[in-house]
Amino acid sequence: MNPIPAVPANAISWTHMKPSHLISFICGVLLTLGVTTIGQSQAQPPNHVYELRMYHTVPGRLDALQRRFRDHTISIFDKHDMKSIGYWVPQDTPELLIYILEHPSRDAATKNWAAFMADPEWVKAKTESEASGKIVDHVDNYFMNPTDYSKLK
Repeated sequence: MNPIPAVPANAISWTHMKPSHLISFICGVLLTLGVTTIGQSQAQPPNHVYELRMYHTVPGRLDALQRRFRDHTISIFDKHDMKSIGYWVPQDTPELLIYILEHPSRDAATKNWAAFMADPEWVKAKTESEASGKIVDHVDNYFMNPTDYSKLK
C-alpha cells in the first residue's frame, strides 16, 4: 500500500483557499475565456473569400470610372456588405482599375452582387456616369481563398 505523499507547506491547497480568493480566480478565468471568445467572434469565418476584380476601361475613361467608384460605388458596396480591401491603378498599365472585395462566403458574394446590381442608387449612378459613353470594356474577376501563411486570413 502506497502512502499518500505529503503536500509541501508552500503548495496551493484549494481546500484551504479563502472563498473570496477562489471567486477571484474563477472570475479571472471567465474573463480570460470571455476575451478570447470575443476575439474569436470578431475574426473572419474560415469560409470567407476575397474577390479580385480588374476593370479594363474604354480608352480615356479611367477618370470617369474612378469618379464613379469614389462618389458612388464604394458606398453602395458598403450598403450591401461588400467590404472593400483596396483599390489600385497599375503604374505600367493605363486604363485599368484593380480592387479586392471581401465576402463572408461565395454564396454571400452572389447574393450581394445581385442586390448591388438591382439597387436603384447603383442603376442611377451607372446610367449617369455612362451618359457620354461606355466606361468599362470588360471585367476579369477571381474568387480567392487566403493561404495559411497569408496576413489576410
